[in-house]
Amino acid sequence: MMMTKSLHGRVAVVTGSTSGIGLGIARALARAGADIMLNGFGEPADIEALRQEIATLSHVRASYNGADMSKPAEIAGLIEAATSELGKVDILVNNAGIQHVAPVGKFPAERWDAIIAINLSAAFHASQAVIAQMRERNWGRIVNIASAHGLTASANKSAYVASKHGLLGLTKVIALETARTGVTCNAICPGWVLTPLVQKQIDAWALRDNISPDKAKDLLLAEKQPSGEFVTPAQIGAFAVFLCTEQAAQIRGAALSMDGGWTAQ
Repeated sequence: MMMTKSLHGRVAVVTGSTSGIGLGIARALARAGADIMLNGFGEPADIEALRQEIATLSHVRASYNGADMSKPAEIAGLIEAATSELGKVDILVNNAGIQHVAPVGKFPAERWDAIIAINLSAAFHASQAVIAQMRERNWGRIVNIASAHGLTASANKSAYVASKHGLLGLTKVIALETARTGVTCNAICPGWVLTPLVQKQIDAWALRDNISPDKAKDLLLAEKQPSGEFVTPAQIGAFAVFLCTEQAAQIRGAALSMDGGWTAQ
């Protein structure tokens, strides 16, 4: 599917796409022929190298915008920049996310506010900024990267779980509001993906219990993910590409698990 350039002529904005899941999705969309607007934090030289790599290897246009996804005005500016530089926005992938772990009684209020802002409110603001032009062309794809934690919960992750549950609710509302149009909205719900964010949790577990990082990784997966294997950014990217094809036109408002059996338990 991806080798046939199924998304040639489309333009995609992927938030939080300078590393991890978002980068995997951006690369997959580019391989499928979509022009890409990258977004995220990092060293300017590293980001420029990624931009050039995507453009060169996939023969697409690739731009970058460093909008802070906690700031609504900058989110609107991201969509405006993509529209100006690349001509339009056909595909929006709301991927940017952060995490903090603490029990409710000790959860810092500022971390709650930051997680809700980036994991949930940013998806609302970006969707709101792009949906009018999608409706005008009667074609668009909004793909929200939620989590297994959008369908279930874990202790000490109140803000993350709340934000991902909220993101699924937002997904359903947008899907209903666009149900008679060529615009779709769906959510992918990954389980454990080996990203820098997850690696930090593995390293913290290893340090806490005085075990090797490999042992901590095995314990982490065994606790939640029956397959015993991480989901990969490339797999999530391929799924996102499929949701952008015509074959997925009647998948609407769905919370689609990619979690190695986590939520089947």
